[in-house]
Amino acid sequence: MGQVPITSESGLGITVLQNDGEVLVRLHGRTTVESSPDLRDRLLRVLTQEPSPRVVTVDLTGLTHIEVSGIATLIEALKIARHRQMTFCLQGLVGSVLRLFEVTGVLALFTANDGGQKVS
Repeated sequence: MGQVPITSESGLGITVLQNDGEVLVRLHGRTTVESSPDLRDRLLRVLTQEPSPRVVTVDLTGLTHIEVSGIATLIEALKIARHRQMTFCLQGLVGSVLRLFEVTGVLALFTANDGGQKVS
């Protein structure tokens, strides 16, 4: 897998791993109003690359905090992925990050997995 680490000025770390039509995007740190544009830009690059990946998984394990702006960014990416007929999954939903997805009612929109097991 090729690895391209990027850390935004706002402290969000984004690592992209690619392997045979599958992309894993690992997030580290905090997803805030300030860092959400960096996440959006990186996800758009992943979702619009050619050839298109079949599966894009966003690993949230390394997030210590996510704001609603981060969730909105992930929803936008999900819509783009569906339009391009890609599978878009989340993994590593735990703690306060999971609670925000539950409280906002958006968890059901996503395919979430933990080690390959489908959770929702």
